[in-house]
Amino acid sequence: MKPGMIIFLVILAVLVIAFVVLYFVGKKAQKKQAEQQEMLQANKQTVSMLIIDKKRMKIKDSGLPQMVIDQTPKLMRNSKLPIIKAKVGPQVMSLISDEKIFDNVPVKKEVKAVVSGIYVLDVKGLHGRTEAAPAKKKGIFKRALEAAQEKAGAKPLK
Repeated sequence: MKPGMIIFLVILAVLVIAFVVLYFVGKKAQKKQAEQQEMLQANKQTVSMLIIDKKRMKIKDSGLPQMVIDQTPKLMRNSKLPIIKAKVGPQVMSLISDEKIFDNVPVKKEVKAVVSGIYVLDVKGLHGRTEAAPAKKKGIFKRALEAAQEKAGAKPLK
């Protein structure tokens, strides 16, 4: 056999092995996430709280209990999490928000939140309406593209 063919077969074998390993690791992670989601749903409760502030910050700077920081994996300690500072009853607490609802959480408003431990799953307005997140500003490239399309007579893309 030619050396080029041998190299091609070795690379192909390595890729096949990598895909098989990734498949099984992905299935295991998916099963673990489903179990965690079940546990969150089983322990959820509705709480009335006043949202003081919300930010994306590193877990070290978040103000969460030291026990929570110690239990997080080393790789996760440097990543930024959606943190909500809220007054629940008489005490001010730092809570971790679900990424899906973080943008819709109103600041300086009283809300009813579905909480599981220190994890906020859902937020509903208590007094008045909750405002939708403001629209993001368009970048310079997007504005230039829309202006060029408008000049050309085309409808702007959405």
